[in-house]
Amino acid sequence: MKAVLMEGFGGVEVLKVGEAEKPVPAEGQVLVKVVATTINRPDLVQREGKYPPPPGDSEILGLEVAGTIEELGPGVDGWQVGQRVMSLVGGGACAEYAVAYASHLMPIPESMSFEEAACVCESYITAFSNLFMIGGLKDKNTVIIHGGGGGVNMAGVQLCKALVPETKIIVTSHPSKIERVKAMGVDLVVDFTTTPDFSEAVKEFTNKKGADVILDHVGAKYLAPNMASLGYAGRLVIIGVISGIKAELNLALMMVKRQQIIGSVLRSRPVKDKAAIVAEFTKTALPKFADRTIVPIIEKVFSIDEVVEAHRMMEEDKHFGKIVLKIQ
Repeated sequence: MKAVLMEGFGGVEVLKVGEAEKPVPAEGQVLVKVVATTINRPDLVQREGKYPPPPGDSEILGLEVAGTIEELGPGVDGWQVGQRVMSLVGGGACAEYAVAYASHLMPIPESMSFEEAACVCESYITAFSNLFMIGGLKDKNTVIIHGGGGGVNMAGVQLCKALVPETKIIVTSHPSKIERVKAMGVDLVVDFTTTPDFSEAVKEFTNKKGADVILDHVGAKYLAPNMASLGYAGRLVIIGVISGIKAELNLALMMVKRQQIIGSVLRSRPVKDKAAIVAEFTKTALPKFADRTIVPIIEKVFSIDEVVEAHRMMEEDKHFGKIVLKIQ
């Protein structure tokens, strides 16, 4: 089968399109004929040799698939060959075929294209699980979601608007994306290039109450302003550490304000845990995609042969929305 391969680790120059062995579904898995996938930041980190796939998962890049079921593995029922599906995968999405656990599948609504469906699993499930299932976000709360214009950020904003419409949303953003972020209905956008300590803006906006939940992928650099922005009994959910892994923390203040810091990753979770998250997402959020309340925002669709250009776009961080890779 055709697949995106890597000749070692490094920059985009290690990527090539070649032939790989077609995977075989194991117990509880299905074989998906992949129509589209997306490029996500973890793909870049894996390409650099810093984010290996979980044991047993494909070393081929790609964390989400949209396509049709080609074959049912042993012990799978409730799904049919030819059915349109989307799914999280531990790896292998950047290929003509990929295996996925049946418990991680979601049916693609008739109203969605394969390209739109390819955008859902990694970003929207990440945002949903961390904001709502872990962060406990409720309507009329205040939430901070860092990284305006990025996939998880925009997924979080759209999910908040659809599921908790009275929640106040604060986003930190690069100035080149601020106007488009505002157009999504965000209540406050902070330019992180001119206001690296966004806590004062948050305090002013919330009348010193602070935020209830913060979703952060930046890490060390943002720890101090995050904690200063967090209100009493607030939850900081950290899903990335692009600025580093070490920072000082005022434990006494955290204790007095009863704040929580929660670390979270999705890819390495046990199959059963991911299945529970997918089931909750399917019940709570998927209907909002079916009725077009939520429509994934796509920056550009590349062919599999343009994978180098797609990775370059992700590296340059000038995109607004998902970068889709069309496989067939």
